[in-house]
Amino acid sequence: MNTTIDLKQINKLAIPALIAGISEPILSLTDAAIVGNIPNNATESLAAVGIVTTFLSMLIWVLGQTRSAISSIVSQYVGADQLHKIKNLPAQAIFIVTSLSLFIILSTFPFSASIFKLYNASGLILDYSVDYYKIRVMGFPFTLFTIGVFGAFRGLQNTYYPMVIAIIGSVTNIILDVVLVYGIQGFIPPMHIKGAAYASVAAQILMALCSAYYLLSKTPIPLKLSFPFNKEINRFLLMILNLFVRTIALNVTLYYASAFATSYGPSYIAAYTIAINLWFLGAFIIDGYASAGNILSGKLYGGKTYKTLIELSNTLIKYGIVVGLILAVTGGVLYYPIGHIFTKDTAVLREFQAIFWIVLAMQPLCALAFIFDGIFKGLGKMKYLRNVLLFSTFIVFVPILFFLDSLDYKLYAIFIALTFWIIARGIPLIVKFRKIFIPLSQNN
Repeated sequence: MNTTIDLKQINKLAIPALIAGISEPILSLTDAAIVGNIPNNATESLAAVGIVTTFLSMLIWVLGQTRSAISSIVSQYVGADQLHKIKNLPAQAIFIVTSLSLFIILSTFPFSASIFKLYNASGLILDYSVDYYKIRVMGFPFTLFTIGVFGAFRGLQNTYYPMVIAIIGSVTNIILDVVLVYGIQGFIPPMHIKGAAYASVAAQILMALCSAYYLLSKTPIPLKLSFPFNKEINRFLLMILNLFVRTIALNVTLYYASAFATSYGPSYIAAYTIAINLWFLGAFIIDGYASAGNILSGKLYGGKTYKTLIELSNTLIKYGIVVGLILAVTGGVLYYPIGHIFTKDTAVLREFQAIFWIVLAMQPLCALAFIFDGIFKGLGKMKYLRNVLLFSTFIVFVPILFFLDSLDYKLYAIFIALTFWIIARGIPLIVKFRKIFIPLSQNN
């Protein structure tokens, strides 16, 4: 087994993973940009997209942890040269998670209005949120199927085909967004916010179909469900359980951020929607290198090459911070023009521009947190990830948010609290990783 890791090998995984990773925030950003410029009730529509995107992100992140669990197990078996032992695991894992998604649709669909009232939505914003959600949630099982397949590809050290699939989905979504939201005179009537939802669902279905095709034609992994369950299914479910608790904590953060922003008024939630979606975009760009860490750390851990694992972490820290700084500088150069892509409302632009600098300043810190988050997922150490998120959310983020809100800081309160949340996520992971693997690398 090759135990050297160079920049070329990292970029071969990171760059396609980066492109694939930004497909989800691009779907949401496209909806926000298109909907934010419709002629009627643009601010309310943009606010609705932001609220629903937050809730859907919660659902996707809770069940979408399948990708990390599948990737971790598959990559470790690849590193140990024993892939044949878990070839039927991805199909079983995908079956479990997509079955759960159908249950979630049935349990949330009738109560969508009540759900979005919890986000402080009311009036026209609430009506639009319900309309948008009832269409977009139909793409949920297809998204989770695609995420599961992406996990199998990652475990096989392949991020190229997920990139191809993501590009197909993103281009489809952008084209359909323009066509369905604004309509084509004489052929398709404008559907406004509903059109954006239909465009996203169509893109998600197409991505699922492409995922199935590429997995079956390009890998030895089958999609046919077989029994009995693989011996690793218990470890998979334990990983999912720990990641589930972790993701609940993560979404408590997003819930409070969205709910507080909504309570400040339409201009604030619209500005928050733009800022948080740009934050997600930055996070997913950095996640390209986190994905490389996820994929390679699992393989190196499976092969017990601990010294190379330490070298990998050091390299990823350097390049992650560089990417974070590039994002921050790029955002600084485009500081004022970027808001106009999403809205022409001067009140929304004023609130967005007041806090966007915090989003940019966070990027290098996000790089450290997300890269080590990816490494720990590759190692399969989900319990520690769970504990770190519980600490950073309930001991750091929530108290800071409530304190700064009491001082009437509004959006400043949200994004300052998010900054400390990121710091509290990254530092413990770095310390724990080095405490575990430096001694192992010295004895390797």
